[in-house]
Amino acid sequence: MSEKAKIQDYTAPAGGWGSVHAVASILTQEEVTLLGSEILLKQNKPGGFMCVSCSWAKPAKPLPFEFCENGAKATAWEITGKTVGPQFFAQHTLSELRSWSDHQLEEQGRLTHPMRYDAARDRYVAVSWDQAFAGIGAELRKLDPRAAVMYTSGRASLETSYMYQLFGRMYGTNNFPDSSNMCHESTSVALPEVIGVPVGTVLLEDFDKTDCILFFGQNTTTNSPRMLHPLRRAAQRGFPVITFNPLRERGLERFTDPQNPIQMVLTGGTRISTQYHQLRVGGDGAALLGLCKSVIEADDAAVATKRPRVIDVAFVEQHTHGFEAFAQYCRQASWDDIQKASGLNRAAILEAAKVYASAHAVIANYGMGITQHRHGVETAKMIANLLLLRGNIGKPGAGISPVRGHSNVQGQRTVGISEKTMLVPLDRLAELYAFEPPRQDGLTTVDACEAIIKGSVKGFVSLGGNFLRAVPERSLMEPAWSKLRLSVQIATKLNRTHLVPGEVTYLLPCLGRIEIDRQASGEQAVAMEDSTACIHGSRGQRQPVADGLLSEAAIVAGLAKATLQPNPRVDWDAWVANYALVRDAIERTYPDQFKDFNKRLFQPGGFARPLGARERKWKTSTGKANFTVPKAALNPPQHGDGVFQLMTLRADGQFNTTIYNEDDRFRGVSGGRLVVFMHAGDMKDLGIAPGDLVRLSTVADDGVERSLGGLQAVSFDIPRYSIAAYYPECNNLIPLWHYAEGSKVPAAKSVPVRITREKGA
Repeated sequence: MSEKAKIQDYTAPAGGWGSVHAVASILTQEEVTLLGSEILLKQNKPGGFMCVSCSWAKPAKPLPFEFCENGAKATAWEITGKTVGPQFFAQHTLSELRSWSDHQLEEQGRLTHPMRYDAARDRYVAVSWDQAFAGIGAELRKLDPRAAVMYTSGRASLETSYMYQLFGRMYGTNNFPDSSNMCHESTSVALPEVIGVPVGTVLLEDFDKTDCILFFGQNTTTNSPRMLHPLRRAAQRGFPVITFNPLRERGLERFTDPQNPIQMVLTGGTRISTQYHQLRVGGDGAALLGLCKSVIEADDAAVATKRPRVIDVAFVEQHTHGFEAFAQYCRQASWDDIQKASGLNRAAILEAAKVYASAHAVIANYGMGITQHRHGVETAKMIANLLLLRGNIGKPGAGISPVRGHSNVQGQRTVGISEKTMLVPLDRLAELYAFEPPRQDGLTTVDACEAIIKGSVKGFVSLGGNFLRAVPERSLMEPAWSKLRLSVQIATKLNRTHLVPGEVTYLLPCLGRIEIDRQASGEQAVAMEDSTACIHGSRGQRQPVADGLLSEAAIVAGLAKATLQPNPRVDWDAWVANYALVRDAIERTYPDQFKDFNKRLFQPGGFARPLGARERKWKTSTGKANFTVPKAALNPPQHGDGVFQLMTLRADGQFNTTIYNEDDRFRGVSGGRLVVFMHAGDMKDLGIAPGDLVRLSTVADDGVERSLGGLQAVSFDIPRYSIAAYYPECNNLIPLWHYAEGSKVPAAKSVPVRITREKGA
């Protein structure tokens, strides 16, 4: 049994000396030289490289150190001097490596050679690039394209993503699930219906024009720390920040700017949230209903007493549809039901609503604490409802702001990585490249998992990512994965998915974004899209960690040439030689979104994609922004009678499935990740003491046993009947069918479980 984690209160603010120490530690851990630390000064700068971590916006006038603690960790992780080559795999079987932790696997360093799995020796063995491409191409040609999946993780550039989707469609598949399917697909489904765009409407400059900021289910501390700078400026201007979240996240409480010498000495930091409402897991829809009800009731009272209206009547009448039905629903909702479902009392909701109603320009931010619920789509629409009541979309300082994760996950969708054919300009692709693309919708991530388990998917090509570790239902997925005919993994580092081979398995190492990408026309630049739908250029700064590494674009081109018949309209070699030609192709395909793409590539602050909702032009079925009546806001996840709602979360020492270290500074955990955070009252009721080992078992009646034991109980400030534990360790507790209605995003933020104390604990 591994040693227990050490639990100790951490009282310091986010940022500050804790971040400085963490950055220094990761640079040392990854053996990054002084040159490497200097590269950090070029991070998120015009002419430099865009962070490989989160997708938060990049300012036109960057700070001297325009990177956060997590961004520095991601950079050090990529430019490490440690390498994993043929000698490493000669020394370790895959059976042995499967006993290593996620941290141990990636900590070994960068992959350097293309490898093929040798089942007889249970080892990866080196092959040449030509051998790898030829072998993969031969396998793909044998498969029905509809039985092949082409997955993307969210970090590949716009150029590579465009090439990848074109390769797949010329091959004959629309099976393009990506990490969006596991996070913000709920946003992509909800927002087009209500405001006509699938992304947020807020620009970075809006944070300096707003006079109220709302947060729902988003942990800025670990997911997008650079966002703390505009939040700090808003707080210093005296504007309110109101947070709704089950846990008290440090970055939404207090922040010390590491670039401010005075704040570094005065360690109290800047207060961020003026109100912090700890609702129960799954109670967001009810809380939002309460906020909307409060605004509408205040407006009704204003009408009755002939005072100024609370609702923006001119906006509602000119720009929206469905207001009366929504308002009537809110009026009829019971406060008792709202309080019970949200876990908040009426006074707290009214207090927040009063501040919202008095503000002139409001930004509403949300994250996967909203989207990864059974009713995630509906709850995202409720956030839009709240904003529409007072005209807070389409004006300076206001808007809806879904905070995305991976650095280009939003951009990949923009250039065609989608399983939904209605989102892809298939006719334009057919015209440009003289082929007939498949017209049927492809597989989502959940669909792909179901098909792998059933055996109908035979091949899987992954452009980055750690698919098996990221998806639900690991106990069913791993055995099914080994039955795949073909598994191709394009990656920079070794991870858990690489250790579960199919019949034919290749591991292809690629250049990282921070490395200099030299092609026939010289050093290349690439592009990506941030959370605010702004496009940025990025140029590698460091020599490749090993000779012979290929770029992601070159690997995609190699696979395409080995698989497809030649097409005179697509010169893969020319595209690899000069990525500007790929950008020209993107502009021809999406002329309204990428006008003058190459000319604007390094525009400071990026160039914004045109979005109708920013100008109050609504590309919806009604031609207006739509209020929607919720169906399940007052039906939150089951709790009580021994059932708890588990929300999975990340530590500050990780990004998605990448584990930089096994600590979580802000929650006071060090030396381990197998912990579960519980309310002290719940622990007492169950006879569980701090440090006891417990087992979580999923409440489901489908014949599949899902449980995880050896979890150390930690008393924590969390609502009753709500518990929290780390992703991806808890993914095996999530049934594959437990997903958001309408988007199929795994509902990882509200999993019904029972808790038992383990014998001998």
